[in-house]
Amino acid sequence: MAREQHLLSTEIVNRGIESSGPDAGSLTFSVRVRRRLPDFVQSVNLKYVKLGYHYLINHGIYLATIPLLVLIFSAEVGSLSRAELRRFIWDSTARYDLATVLAFLGVFVFTLSAYFMSRPRSIYLLDFACYKPIDDFKVTKEQFIELARKSGKFNDASLEFQKKILESSGIGDETYIPRSISYPENITTMKEGRAEASMVIFGALDELFEKTRIRPKDVGILVVNCSIFNPTPSLSAMVINHYKMRGNILSFNLGGMGCSAGIIALDLASDMLKANPNNYAVVVSTEMVGYNWYPGKERSMLIPNCYFRMGCSAVLLSNRRRDYPFAKYRLEHIVRTHKGADDRSFRCIYQDEDSERFKGLKVSKDLVEIGGDAIKTNITTLGPLVLPISEQLLFFSTLVWRLFSGNGAHSQPTRPYIPDYKLAFEHFCLHAASKTVLNELQRNLELSEKNLEASRATLHRFGNTSSSSIWYELAYLEAKERVKRGDRIWQLAFGSGFKCNSVVWRSMRRVKKPSTNPWLDCLDRYPQQAI
Repeated sequence: MAREQHLLSTEIVNRGIESSGPDAGSLTFSVRVRRRLPDFVQSVNLKYVKLGYHYLINHGIYLATIPLLVLIFSAEVGSLSRAELRRFIWDSTARYDLATVLAFLGVFVFTLSAYFMSRPRSIYLLDFACYKPIDDFKVTKEQFIELARKSGKFNDASLEFQKKILESSGIGDETYIPRSISYPENITTMKEGRAEASMVIFGALDELFEKTRIRPKDVGILVVNCSIFNPTPSLSAMVINHYKMRGNILSFNLGGMGCSAGIIALDLASDMLKANPNNYAVVVSTEMVGYNWYPGKERSMLIPNCYFRMGCSAVLLSNRRRDYPFAKYRLEHIVRTHKGADDRSFRCIYQDEDSERFKGLKVSKDLVEIGGDAIKTNITTLGPLVLPISEQLLFFSTLVWRLFSGNGAHSQPTRPYIPDYKLAFEHFCLHAASKTVLNELQRNLELSEKNLEASRATLHRFGNTSSSSIWYELAYLEAKERVKRGDRIWQLAFGSGFKCNSVVWRSMRRVKKPSTNPWLDCLDRYPQQAI
Protein backbone atom coordinates (compact mmCIF):
# COMPACT_ATOMS: atom_id res chain seq x y z
CA MET A 1 0.00 0.00 0.00
CA ALA A 2 2.83 2.37 0.82
CA ARG A 3 4.27 1.94 -2.70
CA GLU A 4 1.00 3.26 -4.25
CA GLN A 5 0.54 6.30 -2.00
CA HIS A 6 2.73 8.46 -4.24
CA LEU A 7 0.34 7.73 -7.15
CA LEU A 8 -2.68 9.23 -5.28
CA SER A 9 -3.65 12.93 -5.46
CA THR A 10 -6.17 14.89 -3.34
CA GLU A 11 -8.35 17.82 -4.40
CA ILE A 12 -10.59 20.07 -2.20
CA VAL A 13 -13.81 21.06 -4.03
CA ASN A 14 -15.97 24.02 -2.92
CA ARG A 15 -19.59 22.84 -3.02
CA GLY A 16 -21.09 26.19 -2.09
CA ILE A 17 -23.65 27.04 0.66
CA GLU A 18 -25.81 24.18 1.91
CA SER A 19 -29.48 25.02 1.22
CA SER A 20 -31.18 22.53 3.54
CA GLY A 21 -30.58 20.14 6.38
CA PRO A 22 -28.84 20.71 9.68
CA ASP A 23 -25.94 22.54 7.93
CA ALA A 24 -28.20 24.91 5.96
CA GLY A 25 -26.57 28.30 5.30
CA SER A 26 -22.99 27.09 5.92
CA LEU A 27 -20.15 26.76 3.38
CA THR A 28 -19.42 23.07 2.51
CA PHE A 29 -16.38 21.38 0.96
CA SER A 30 -15.58 17.88 -0.30
CA VAL A 31 -12.27 16.05 -0.76
CA ARG A 32 -11.67 14.03 -3.95
CA VAL A 33 -8.97 11.37 -4.04
CA ARG A 34 -7.73 10.53 -7.53
CA ARG A 35 -5.10 8.15 -8.92
CA ARG A 36 -2.72 10.26 -10.93
CA LEU A 37 -0.53 9.19 -13.86
CA PRO A 38 2.99 8.07 -12.92
CA ASP A 39 5.98 10.34 -13.49
CA PHE A 40 7.33 8.68 -16.61
CA VAL A 41 10.64 10.49 -16.36
CA GLN A 42 11.28 8.76 -13.04
CA SER A 43 9.47 5.45 -13.56
CA VAL A 44 10.64 4.44 -17.01
CA ASN A 45 13.93 2.60 -16.85
CA LEU A 46 16.47 4.60 -18.84
CA LYS A 47 17.96 1.32 -20.04
CA TYR A 48 14.89 0.72 -22.17
CA VAL A 49 14.95 4.30 -23.43
CA LYS A 50 18.53 3.75 -24.61
CA LEU A 51 17.64 0.42 -26.19
CA GLY A 52 14.78 2.12 -28.01
CA TYR A 53 17.17 4.78 -29.26
CA HIS A 54 19.61 2.16 -30.54
CA TYR A 55 16.84 0.26 -32.30
CA LEU A 56 15.47 3.44 -33.87
CA ILE A 57 18.85 4.58 -35.20
CA ASN A 58 20.05 1.17 -36.39
CA HIS A 59 16.79 0.38 -38.19
CA GLY A 60 15.81 3.94 -39.07
CA ILE A 61 16.25 3.48 -42.82
CA TYR A 62 13.92 0.49 -42.81
CA LEU A 63 11.36 2.17 -40.55
CA ALA A 64 11.31 5.17 -42.91
CA THR A 65 11.35 3.49 -46.33
CA ILE A 66 9.28 0.32 -45.89
CA PRO A 67 6.03 2.09 -44.79
CA LEU A 68 6.50 4.59 -47.66
CA LEU A 69 6.95 1.83 -50.24
CA VAL A 70 3.96 -0.07 -48.87
CA LEU A 71 1.87 3.10 -49.05
CA ILE A 72 2.86 3.83 -52.67
CA PHE A 73 2.30 0.22 -53.74
CA SER A 74 -1.07 0.07 -52.00
CA ALA A 75 -2.18 3.32 -53.62
CA GLU A 76 -1.09 2.10 -57.07
CA VAL A 77 -2.64 -1.35 -56.82
CA GLY A 78 -5.74 -0.16 -54.98
CA SER A 79 -6.71 2.12 -57.87
CA LEU A 80 -6.94 -0.83 -60.28
CA SER A 81 -9.79 -3.27 -60.62
CA ARG A 82 -9.13 -7.00 -60.75
CA ALA A 83 -9.56 -7.09 -64.54
CA GLU A 84 -7.20 -4.13 -65.00
CA LEU A 85 -4.67 -5.74 -62.67
CA ARG A 86 -4.69 -9.03 -64.61
CA ARG A 87 -4.40 -7.11 -67.90
CA PHE A 88 -1.45 -5.10 -66.52
CA ILE A 89 0.43 -8.25 -65.44
CA TRP A 90 -0.22 -9.95 -68.77
CA ASP A 91 0.85 -6.92 -70.83
CA SER A 92 4.01 -6.57 -68.72
CA THR A 93 5.15 -10.16 -69.29
CA ALA A 94 3.77 -11.10 -72.71
CA ARG A 95 5.85 -8.60 -74.64
CA TYR A 96 9.08 -10.46 -73.72
CA ASP A 97 9.92 -13.43 -75.95
CA LEU A 98 11.77 -16.55 -74.79
CA ALA A 99 15.15 -15.35 -76.11
CA THR A 100 14.93 -12.13 -74.07
CA VAL A 101 14.01 -13.98 -70.89
CA LEU A 102 16.86 -16.47 -71.35
CA ALA A 103 19.33 -13.67 -72.05
CA PHE A 104 18.23 -11.85 -68.91
CA LEU A 105 18.58 -15.00 -66.82
CA GLY A 106 22.03 -15.63 -68.31
CA VAL A 107 23.25 -12.13 -67.45
CA PHE A 108 21.76 -12.42 -63.97
CA VAL A 109 23.45 -15.77 -63.28
CA PHE A 110 26.79 -14.54 -64.68
CA THR A 111 26.69 -11.37 -62.56
CA LEU A 112 25.78 -13.33 -59.44
CA SER A 113 28.56 -15.88 -60.07
CA ALA A 114 31.14 -13.15 -60.72
CA TYR A 115 30.13 -11.44 -57.47
CA PHE A 116 30.53 -14.56 -55.34
CA MET A 117 33.75 -15.62 -57.08
CA SER A 118 35.34 -12.20 -56.53
CA ARG A 119 34.52 -12.09 -52.82
CA PRO A 120 37.38 -13.08 -50.52
CA ARG A 121 37.06 -16.54 -49.07
CA SER A 122 35.75 -16.73 -45.53
CA ILE A 123 38.10 -18.11 -42.88
CA TYR A 124 36.41 -20.74 -40.71
CA LEU A 125 37.45 -22.06 -37.34
CA LEU A 126 36.57 -25.76 -37.40
CA ASP A 127 37.61 -26.54 -33.83
CA PHE A 128 40.31 -25.96 -31.23
CA ALA A 129 41.91 -27.81 -28.32
CA CYS A 130 43.43 -26.66 -25.02
CA TYR A 131 45.97 -28.88 -23.30
CA LYS A 132 45.26 -29.90 -19.73
CA PRO A 133 48.33 -31.29 -17.92
CA ILE A 134 48.06 -34.35 -15.72
CA ASP A 135 47.46 -33.90 -11.99
CA ASP A 136 51.12 -34.60 -11.22
CA PHE A 137 51.86 -31.00 -12.25
CA LYS A 138 49.04 -29.43 -10.26
CA VAL A 139 50.09 -27.18 -7.35
CA THR A 140 48.43 -25.05 -4.73
CA LYS A 141 49.81 -21.64 -3.82
CA GLU A 142 51.37 -23.10 -0.68
CA GLN A 143 52.99 -25.91 -2.68
CA PHE A 144 54.32 -23.37 -5.16
CA ILE A 145 56.13 -21.48 -2.40
CA GLU A 146 57.39 -24.75 -0.92
CA LEU A 147 58.80 -25.86 -4.30
CA ALA A 148 60.52 -22.48 -4.67
CA ARG A 149 61.94 -22.84 -1.16
CA LYS A 150 63.08 -26.39 -1.90
CA SER A 151 65.08 -25.23 -4.91
CA GLY A 152 67.35 -23.22 -2.59
CA LYS A 153 67.53 -20.32 -5.05
CA PHE A 154 65.55 -17.73 -3.09
CA ASN A 155 66.10 -15.98 0.21
CA ASP A 156 63.31 -15.36 2.73
CA ALA A 157 62.55 -11.89 1.37
CA SER A 158 62.08 -13.19 -2.19
CA LEU A 159 59.86 -16.03 -0.98
CA GLU A 160 57.74 -13.64 1.09
CA PHE A 161 57.38 -11.28 -1.88
CA GLN A 162 56.22 -14.10 -4.15
CA LYS A 163 53.76 -15.26 -1.49
CA LYS A 164 52.20 -11.78 -1.29
CA ILE A 165 51.93 -11.59 -5.08
CA LEU A 166 50.17 -14.97 -5.21
CA GLU A 167 47.69 -14.01 -2.49
CA SER A 168 46.44 -11.02 -4.49
CA SER A 169 46.88 -12.52 -7.96
CA GLY A 170 43.46 -14.09 -8.47
CA ILE A 171 45.16 -17.45 -9.15
CA GLY A 172 43.66 -20.54 -7.49
CA ASP A 173 45.06 -23.78 -6.12
CA GLU A 174 44.78 -25.96 -9.23
CA THR A 175 47.22 -24.45 -11.71
CA TYR A 176 50.03 -26.41 -13.37
CA ILE A 177 53.80 -25.91 -13.31
CA PRO A 178 56.67 -28.28 -14.19
CA ARG A 179 58.14 -29.94 -11.13
CA SER A 180 61.60 -29.16 -12.47
CA ILE A 181 61.40 -25.71 -10.87
CA SER A 182 62.21 -27.34 -7.53
CA TYR A 183 65.54 -28.65 -8.85
CA PRO A 184 68.58 -27.01 -7.21
CA GLU A 185 70.47 -27.09 -10.52
CA ASN A 186 69.84 -24.96 -13.61
CA ILE A 187 66.58 -25.90 -15.37
CA THR A 188 66.68 -23.40 -18.26
CA THR A 189 68.38 -25.95 -20.51
CA MET A 190 67.46 -26.99 -24.04
CA LYS A 191 66.67 -30.49 -22.77
CA GLU A 192 64.13 -29.24 -20.21
CA GLY A 193 62.66 -26.77 -22.71
CA ARG A 194 62.19 -29.40 -25.41
CA ALA A 195 60.67 -31.85 -22.92
CA GLU A 196 58.07 -29.31 -21.77
CA ALA A 197 57.38 -28.18 -25.35
CA SER A 198 56.83 -31.75 -26.54
CA MET A 199 54.42 -32.45 -23.70
CA VAL A 200 52.14 -29.43 -24.10
CA ILE A 201 52.28 -29.00 -27.90
CA PHE A 202 51.80 -32.65 -28.82
CA GLY A 203 49.12 -32.97 -26.14
CA ALA A 204 47.08 -30.13 -27.68
CA LEU A 205 47.61 -31.28 -31.27
CA ASP A 206 46.71 -34.92 -30.51
CA GLU A 207 43.40 -33.73 -29.08
CA LEU A 208 42.78 -31.40 -32.03
CA PHE A 209 43.38 -34.07 -34.67
CA GLU A 210 41.20 -36.51 -32.74
CA LYS A 211 38.32 -34.03 -32.46
CA THR A 212 38.38 -32.91 -36.11
CA ARG A 213 39.34 -36.23 -37.74
CA ILE A 214 41.86 -34.30 -39.87
CA ARG A 215 45.07 -36.10 -40.79
CA PRO A 216 48.32 -34.20 -40.11
CA LYS A 217 49.26 -34.64 -43.80
CA ASP A 218 46.14 -32.66 -44.79
CA VAL A 219 47.48 -29.51 -43.08
CA GLY A 220 48.96 -27.06 -45.59
CA ILE A 221 49.90 -24.20 -43.23
CA LEU A 222 51.43 -24.41 -39.74
CA VAL A 223 52.12 -21.47 -37.42
CA VAL A 224 53.69 -22.01 -33.97
CA ASN A 225 54.25 -19.17 -31.53
CA CYS A 226 56.28 -19.34 -28.33
CA SER A 227 57.85 -16.17 -26.97
CA ILE A 228 60.81 -17.30 -24.82
CA PHE A 229 61.88 -20.77 -25.95
CA ASN A 230 63.19 -20.77 -29.54
CA PRO A 231 65.44 -23.79 -30.23
CA THR A 232 67.04 -24.89 -33.48
CA PRO A 233 65.45 -26.69 -35.28
CA SER A 234 62.36 -24.63 -34.53
CA LEU A 235 59.25 -25.75 -32.68
CA SER A 236 57.33 -25.79 -35.97
CA ALA A 237 59.98 -28.16 -37.38
CA MET A 238 59.59 -30.31 -34.26
CA VAL A 239 55.84 -30.58 -34.95
CA ILE A 240 56.43 -31.47 -38.62
CA ASN A 241 58.93 -34.15 -37.64
CA HIS A 242 56.69 -35.66 -34.97
CA TYR A 243 53.57 -35.91 -37.18
CA LYS A 244 55.46 -36.59 -40.43
CA MET A 245 53.68 -33.76 -42.23
CA ARG A 246 53.97 -33.22 -45.97
CA GLY A 247 57.05 -31.70 -47.52
CA ASN A 248 55.40 -28.65 -49.13
CA ILE A 249 53.79 -27.42 -45.92
CA LEU A 250 54.11 -23.66 -45.27
CA SER A 251 55.50 -23.48 -41.73
CA PHE A 252 56.26 -20.44 -39.56
CA ASN A 253 57.73 -20.07 -36.08
CA LEU A 254 57.07 -16.83 -34.15
CA GLY A 255 59.29 -15.99 -31.17
CA GLY A 256 59.70 -13.12 -28.73
CA MET A 257 56.24 -11.64 -29.39
CA GLY A 258 54.72 -12.03 -25.91
CA CYS A 259 51.23 -12.92 -24.77
CA SER A 260 49.53 -11.33 -27.78
CA ALA A 261 51.35 -13.57 -30.27
CA GLY A 262 48.40 -15.96 -30.53
CA ILE A 263 46.37 -13.38 -32.45
CA ILE A 264 49.42 -12.41 -34.53
CA ALA A 265 49.75 -16.08 -35.49
CA LEU A 266 46.06 -16.13 -36.42
CA ASP A 267 46.56 -13.07 -38.61
CA LEU A 268 49.49 -14.70 -40.38
CA ALA A 269 47.55 -17.94 -40.89
CA SER A 270 44.51 -16.08 -42.30
CA ASP A 271 46.73 -14.17 -44.75
CA MET A 272 48.30 -17.42 -45.90
CA LEU A 273 44.87 -19.00 -46.33
CA LYS A 274 43.73 -16.09 -48.47
CA ALA A 275 46.75 -16.62 -50.71
CA ASN A 276 46.38 -20.43 -50.77
CA PRO A 277 42.75 -21.51 -51.31
CA ASN A 278 41.33 -24.90 -50.30
CA ASN A 279 43.70 -25.38 -47.41
CA TYR A 280 43.85 -26.17 -43.72
CA ALA A 281 45.92 -24.11 -41.27
CA VAL A 282 46.92 -25.06 -37.73
CA VAL A 283 47.93 -22.40 -35.18
CA VAL A 284 49.72 -23.51 -32.00
CA SER A 285 50.14 -21.03 -29.11
CA THR A 286 52.13 -21.78 -25.98
CA GLU A 287 54.86 -20.69 -23.55
CA MET A 288 57.51 -22.67 -21.69
CA VAL A 289 57.16 -21.99 -17.96
CA GLY A 290 60.19 -23.95 -16.77
CA TYR A 291 62.50 -22.42 -19.36
CA ASN A 292 61.30 -18.96 -18.33
CA TRP A 293 61.86 -19.59 -14.60
CA TYR A 294 63.79 -16.79 -12.90
CA PRO A 295 66.02 -17.92 -9.97
CA GLY A 296 67.20 -14.48 -8.84
CA LYS A 297 66.16 -11.91 -6.26
CA GLU A 298 65.06 -8.84 -8.26
CA ARG A 299 61.39 -8.25 -7.51
CA SER A 300 60.35 -6.90 -10.91
CA MET A 301 61.64 -10.16 -12.42
CA LEU A 302 60.02 -12.42 -9.80
CA ILE A 303 56.50 -11.38 -10.83
CA PRO A 304 56.31 -13.62 -13.96
CA ASN A 305 57.20 -16.62 -11.78
CA CYS A 306 53.98 -16.08 -9.85
CA TYR A 307 51.61 -15.66 -12.80
CA PHE A 308 52.74 -17.83 -15.71
CA ARG A 309 51.52 -21.43 -15.81
CA MET A 310 51.65 -24.39 -18.21
CA GLY A 311 49.23 -24.40 -21.13
CA CYS A 312 48.90 -24.71 -24.90
CA SER A 313 46.19 -24.27 -27.53
CA ALA A 314 45.87 -25.65 -31.06
CA VAL A 315 43.40 -24.14 -33.56
CA LEU A 316 42.30 -25.57 -36.92
CA LEU A 317 41.35 -23.03 -39.61
CA SER A 318 39.98 -23.63 -43.11
CA ASN A 319 39.07 -21.57 -46.18
CA ARG A 320 37.30 -24.40 -47.99
CA ARG A 321 33.68 -23.57 -48.81
CA ARG A 322 32.62 -27.16 -48.24
CA ASP A 323 33.68 -26.82 -44.59
CA TYR A 324 30.96 -24.20 -43.98
CA PRO A 325 28.44 -26.71 -42.51
CA PHE A 326 31.04 -28.08 -40.05
CA ALA A 327 32.61 -24.81 -38.87
CA LYS A 328 32.11 -23.46 -35.37
CA TYR A 329 33.10 -19.84 -36.04
CA ARG A 330 33.82 -17.46 -38.90
CA LEU A 331 36.62 -14.91 -38.68
CA GLU A 332 35.22 -11.37 -38.83
CA HIS A 333 38.01 -8.92 -37.93
CA ILE A 334 41.60 -8.78 -36.70
CA VAL A 335 42.95 -5.45 -35.41
CA ARG A 336 46.59 -5.12 -34.32
CA THR A 337 48.22 -2.28 -32.40
CA HIS A 338 51.97 -1.89 -31.81
CA LYS A 339 53.44 0.76 -29.48
CA GLY A 340 57.07 -0.32 -29.90
CA ALA A 341 58.13 3.07 -31.25
CA ASP A 342 57.80 4.49 -27.72
CA ASP A 343 60.76 3.65 -25.45
CA ARG A 344 58.61 3.21 -22.29
CA SER A 345 56.30 0.82 -24.11
CA PHE A 346 59.23 -1.05 -25.65
CA ARG A 347 60.83 -1.68 -22.23
CA CYS A 348 57.60 -2.28 -20.35
CA ILE A 349 58.12 -6.08 -20.43
CA TYR A 350 61.79 -6.70 -21.10
CA GLN A 351 63.93 -9.84 -21.00
CA ASP A 352 67.16 -8.97 -19.27
CA GLU A 353 69.81 -10.13 -16.83
CA ASP A 354 70.05 -9.06 -13.22
CA SER A 355 73.23 -8.17 -11.33
CA GLU A 356 73.97 -11.88 -10.85
CA ARG A 357 73.52 -12.53 -14.60
CA PHE A 358 70.28 -14.50 -14.14
CA LYS A 359 67.93 -14.10 -17.09
CA GLY A 360 64.29 -13.23 -16.61
CA LEU A 361 61.39 -11.00 -17.66
CA LYS A 362 61.48 -7.56 -16.09
CA VAL A 363 57.99 -6.09 -15.59
CA SER A 364 57.76 -2.30 -15.37
CA LYS A 365 55.64 -0.61 -12.72
CA ASP A 366 54.06 1.38 -15.57
CA LEU A 367 52.56 -1.77 -17.09
CA VAL A 368 48.91 -0.90 -16.37
CA GLU A 369 49.28 2.65 -17.68
CA ILE A 370 51.10 1.60 -20.86
CA GLY A 371 48.77 -1.33 -21.42
CA GLY A 372 45.75 0.95 -20.99
CA ASP A 373 47.05 3.31 -23.68
CA ALA A 374 47.62 0.43 -26.13
CA ILE A 375 44.19 -1.04 -25.42
CA LYS A 376 42.56 2.38 -25.93
CA THR A 377 44.21 2.71 -29.34
CA ASN A 378 43.20 -0.81 -30.31
CA ILE A 379 39.53 -0.55 -29.35
CA THR A 380 39.30 2.89 -30.97
CA THR A 381 40.34 1.24 -34.24
CA LEU A 382 38.06 -1.74 -33.64
CA GLY A 383 35.00 0.34 -32.68
CA PRO A 384 33.91 1.53 -36.17
CA LEU A 385 34.12 -2.06 -37.44
CA VAL A 386 31.84 -3.61 -34.82
CA LEU A 387 29.79 -0.95 -33.01
CA PRO A 388 26.25 -0.16 -34.22
CA ILE A 389 25.78 3.21 -35.90
CA SER A 390 23.76 4.47 -32.92
CA GLU A 391 26.74 4.01 -30.59
CA GLN A 392 29.11 5.64 -33.08
CA LEU A 393 26.82 8.68 -33.32
CA LEU A 394 26.78 9.01 -29.53
CA PHE A 395 30.57 8.78 -29.39
CA PHE A 396 31.01 11.34 -32.19
CA SER A 397 28.51 13.78 -30.70
CA THR A 398 30.33 13.57 -27.35
CA LEU A 399 33.63 14.40 -29.05
CA VAL A 400 32.07 17.40 -30.77
CA TRP A 401 30.51 18.59 -27.51
CA ARG A 402 33.85 18.32 -25.67
CA LEU A 403 35.56 20.22 -28.50
CA PHE A 404 33.21 23.20 -28.32
CA SER A 405 32.47 23.21 -24.59
CA GLY A 406 36.17 23.08 -23.66
CA ASN A 407 36.92 26.54 -25.05
CA GLY A 408 35.51 28.45 -22.08
CA ALA A 409 37.77 29.46 -19.23
CA HIS A 410 35.37 28.20 -16.55
CA SER A 411 33.93 25.25 -18.44
CA GLN A 412 34.02 21.90 -16.70
CA PRO A 413 35.67 19.08 -18.70
CA THR A 414 33.04 16.56 -19.76
CA ARG A 415 33.63 12.88 -19.17
CA PRO A 416 34.48 11.11 -22.44
CA TYR A 417 31.75 8.79 -23.67
CA ILE A 418 32.79 5.15 -23.51
CA PRO A 419 31.09 3.15 -26.26
CA ASP A 420 28.98 0.26 -25.02
CA TYR A 421 30.84 -2.75 -26.41
CA LYS A 422 28.17 -5.01 -24.96
CA LEU A 423 26.06 -3.94 -27.96
CA ALA A 424 28.74 -5.26 -30.32
CA PHE A 425 29.62 -8.57 -28.64
CA GLU A 426 27.80 -11.28 -26.76
CA HIS A 427 30.96 -12.84 -25.28
CA PHE A 428 34.29 -11.44 -24.07
CA CYS A 429 37.59 -13.34 -23.87
CA LEU A 430 40.02 -10.80 -22.42
CA HIS A 431 43.57 -11.98 -21.74
CA ALA A 432 43.77 -13.25 -18.15
CA ALA A 433 47.04 -11.51 -17.33
CA SER A 434 46.31 -10.67 -13.69
CA LYS A 435 43.48 -9.70 -11.36
CA THR A 436 44.54 -6.05 -11.45
CA VAL A 437 44.49 -5.92 -15.25
CA LEU A 438 41.05 -7.53 -15.42
CA ASN A 439 39.71 -5.08 -12.84
CA GLU A 440 40.99 -2.14 -14.88
CA LEU A 441 39.50 -3.54 -18.09
CA GLN A 442 36.16 -4.05 -16.39
CA ARG A 443 36.14 -0.52 -15.00
CA ASN A 444 37.21 1.25 -18.18
CA LEU A 445 35.00 -0.74 -20.58
CA GLU A 446 32.09 -0.73 -18.09
CA LEU A 447 31.69 -4.49 -18.30
CA SER A 448 29.66 -6.65 -15.93
CA GLU A 449 30.91 -9.58 -13.87
CA LYS A 450 29.13 -11.84 -16.36
CA ASN A 451 31.25 -10.40 -19.17
CA LEU A 452 34.48 -11.05 -17.22
CA GLU A 453 33.44 -14.45 -15.90
CA ALA A 454 35.40 -16.50 -18.45
CA SER A 455 38.57 -14.44 -17.93
CA ARG A 456 38.44 -14.54 -14.13
CA ALA A 457 37.68 -18.26 -14.11
CA THR A 458 40.61 -18.96 -16.46
CA LEU A 459 43.01 -16.94 -14.31
CA HIS A 460 41.82 -18.76 -11.20
CA ARG A 461 41.86 -22.28 -12.65
CA PHE A 462 44.79 -22.24 -15.11
CA GLY A 463 46.70 -19.02 -14.33
CA ASN A 464 48.24 -16.88 -17.04
CA THR A 465 49.02 -19.34 -19.86
CA SER A 466 50.32 -16.50 -22.06
CA SER A 467 49.12 -16.49 -25.68
CA SER A 468 46.83 -19.50 -25.18
CA SER A 469 44.74 -18.03 -22.34
CA ILE A 470 42.06 -16.57 -24.65
CA TRP A 471 41.35 -20.11 -25.91
CA TYR A 472 40.89 -21.49 -22.40
CA GLU A 473 38.35 -18.70 -21.94
CA LEU A 474 36.46 -19.64 -25.10
CA ALA A 475 36.58 -23.28 -23.97
CA TYR A 476 34.91 -22.16 -20.73
CA LEU A 477 32.07 -20.50 -22.64
CA GLU A 478 31.60 -23.63 -24.75
CA ALA A 479 31.58 -25.88 -21.69
CA LYS A 480 28.87 -23.65 -20.17
CA GLU A 481 26.93 -23.94 -23.49
CA ARG A 482 26.57 -20.18 -23.76
CA VAL A 483 27.60 -19.77 -27.41
CA LYS A 484 24.55 -19.55 -29.67
CA ARG A 485 24.25 -19.23 -33.41
CA GLY A 486 25.12 -15.70 -34.58
CA ASP A 487 26.88 -14.72 -31.32
CA ARG A 488 29.93 -12.48 -31.65
CA ILE A 489 33.05 -13.26 -29.60
CA TRP A 490 35.76 -10.71 -28.87
CA GLN A 491 39.22 -12.02 -27.99
CA LEU A 492 41.63 -9.35 -26.72
CA ALA A 493 45.29 -10.04 -25.93
CA PHE A 494 48.22 -7.81 -25.04
CA GLY A 495 51.89 -8.32 -24.30
CA SER A 496 55.49 -7.22 -24.68
CA GLY A 497 56.41 -4.79 -27.38
CA PHE A 498 54.01 -3.25 -26.29
CA LYS A 499 51.27 -4.84 -28.39
CA CYS A 500 47.50 -5.12 -28.13
CA ASN A 501 45.55 -7.26 -30.60
CA SER A 502 41.88 -8.08 -31.12
CA VAL A 503 40.10 -10.80 -33.07
CA VAL A 504 36.34 -11.05 -33.62
CA TRP A 505 34.55 -14.32 -34.37
CA ARG A 506 30.92 -15.02 -35.29
CA SER A 507 29.39 -18.30 -34.21
CA MET A 508 28.08 -20.41 -37.11
CA ARG A 509 25.89 -22.60 -34.93
CA ARG A 510 24.90 -23.34 -31.39
CA VAL A 511 27.90 -24.93 -29.70
CA LYS A 512 26.98 -27.89 -27.52
CA LYS A 513 29.10 -28.99 -24.58
CA PRO A 514 32.22 -30.68 -26.04
CA SER A 515 33.09 -34.23 -25.08
CA THR A 516 36.71 -33.18 -24.47
CA ASN A 517 37.26 -29.89 -22.69
CA PRO A 518 39.70 -28.78 -19.96
CA TRP A 519 36.79 -27.49 -17.83
CA LEU A 520 34.62 -30.59 -17.62
CA ASP A 521 35.92 -31.80 -14.24
CA CYS A 522 35.53 -28.43 -12.47
CA LEU A 523 32.77 -26.61 -14.34
CA ASP A 524 30.26 -26.82 -11.49
CA ARG A 525 32.60 -24.78 -9.25
CA TYR A 526 32.52 -21.72 -11.51
CA PRO A 527 31.79 -18.87 -11.30
CA GLN A 528 33.12 -18.57 -7.77
CA GLN A 529 32.05 -15.69 -5.57
CA ALA A 530 35.52 -15.59 -4.05
CA ILE A 531 37.26 -14.92 -7.38
